Amino acid sequence: MKLFIIILALFLIVRAIATCLHRTLLTSIIIFMAYSTIMSIIWALLESPDLAITEAAVGAGVTSILFFVTLKKIRAVETTEIRAGSAEESAAMAEGIGAENE
Repeated sequence: MKLFIIILALFLIVRAIATCLHRTLLTSIIIFMAYSTIMSIIWALLESPDLAITEAAVGAGVTSILFFVTLKKIRAVETTEIRAGSAEESAAMAEGIGAENE
């Protein structure tokens, strides 16, 4: 049993470091979900079922959903800003070309 707890603790440390160092936000969120799942297993092994259930529900569940929604909203804002910037640049270029032809 002690070996299993040591392996879980090592996985926990690796997941925590991987979450911080990974470049892709989506992958970091998925690694964070694994971190929360491992943490809830550790709480269950430490005979704290209330903390295990809370960690599973809040850590792996609600927080991950909020991260996914936030990631979707951020990417939607970035694409809107790029499109708006492109439209403004196109209009400015069209005015400049029209002025040169006159």
